[in-house]
Amino acid sequence: MTDQNMNILRGTLDLLILKALALGPRHGLGVSKRIEQITKGTFIVKPGSLFPALHRLEEKGWLKGSWGESANNRRAKYYTVTNAGLAHLKTEQENWERVSGAVARMLEAV
Repeated sequence: MTDQNMNILRGTLDLLILKALALGPRHGLGVSKRIEQITKGTFIVKPGSLFPALHRLEEKGWLKGSWGESANNRRAKYYTVTNAGLAHLKTEQENWERVSGAVARMLEAV
């Protein structure tokens, strides 16, 4: 992998956010850092993409946000995954596994 970060495929950002939050509640920038950590720097989600996605997922009822204080004593919105969000994550994870498996099989074909 080069220094450049990969672009996240359309629709994949929601899946990454839901999975990061399924591991535990986090504030917005904490979600971005968790995605970067888990993907070993392959995906770095910038605030201009992250915050609209968090708001969209909250509007869909897949996340619940509440205000609190961050580690550096700043006001931050913390997100948790709702039961509907966990159900959606399960469905999307199954879809991703099916699609990525099919693409892998296609690329391995000789």
